[in-house]
Amino acid sequence: MGREAAVLVLFGDGPDLLLTERSADLRTHAGQAAFPGGGRDAADTDLVATAVREATEETGLDPASVVPLATLPPLTIPVTGFAVTAVLAHWERPGRVGVVDPDEVAAVVRVPLSALADPARRFRVVGPSGRVGPAFAAGGLLVWGFTAGLISWLLDLGGWSVPWDTTDVRGLDEAWCARHEPVGGVVDRERHAAGSTDGAVGEIAANGGDGAVAGGGTGR
Repeated sequence: MGREAAVLVLFGDGPDLLLTERSADLRTHAGQAAFPGGGRDAADTDLVATAVREATEETGLDPASVVPLATLPPLTIPVTGFAVTAVLAHWERPGRVGVVDPDEVAAVVRVPLSALADPARRFRVVGPSGRVGPAFAAGGLLVWGFTAGLISWLLDLGGWSVPWDTTDVRGLDEAWCARHEPVGGVVDRERHAAGSTDGAVGEIAANGGDGAVAGGGTGR
């Protein structure tokens, strides 16, 4: 198993998910959408602590507002070698979040599950390795790779999925151009440029070789 890492899959009461967009200046996965998270530090008591710490560092999240619910089995991401554990949690007391370090994170976005489940925002994308996996254009983000695979699985598990066109396969360039199309119902979006702070597991593994794994400490 590779180095341990964790991501925080944080559900707000919208219901919505907290996502980040990685800085365009990073050496790897620049501009990609991800759950907040990163590599485990020696001081972290467990991977839940890793996920919450990283989310706090990236988004300014109040760690006391997070109620961990469950962890998923770790998935090794071939492109980085990280063994990533997803920590599912409830955002009990949502507060202000935003970009803490613009060198690492370009945007912090709360995206409603209704937007992610919208068939008009779902398609499949061909990653750099040639692997085809699920993708979303929602909240001004292009979500693909590990993050999209996990979201797709969660939508199915929670009964939020509706039929969508799985034959719609796009290249990354085409999908990237579509990411900022308007999406109704986005709860909150914060970009550094705005200067404001308001505001099945096997399939995941199969689609996790491309795309950002976490916002911090996973192969920058």
